[in-house]
Parts: sequence; structure tokens; C-alpha cells
Amino acid sequence: MIGRTHWRKSSYSEGGDGNTCVEIAEIGGLVAIRDSKAPFRGTLTVPADSFTALLQSLRATTT
Repeated sequence: MIGRTHWRKSSYSEGGDGNTCVEIAEIGGLVAIRDSKAPFRGTLTVPADSFTALLQSLRATTT
């Protein structure tokens, strides 16, 4: 199922030395996360609300 999922690359993946490429995909109530340079090495899947809370926390610490 994950192989046919629409993956989006992080808008921050282009900076630095180019080795920080992350992609996410929404699958039902989950968010799948993978390394875009090695997409078949594994995927981390977390509940969508937990992923949203993580992003909100990261944004709060960078502003």
C-alpha cells in the first residue's frame, strides 16, 4: 500500500549538503515518513494528530 501512496518532499529538504531529504504521505489517519534518498529502506508511521503536534512544537521553538 505505501508504494502506491502520494509522497511529498519536505520544503526544507533542499538546504545544507542535500542529505536531509524527508518525504511524508498521509494514509488514512496516519502519516508515513521516509528518507527520499532511500525510500525502500523503511518507513516510520505515526498517528496524524501526533505528527501535527510534533510540527506545532517544532514551529513554536523556531519562532
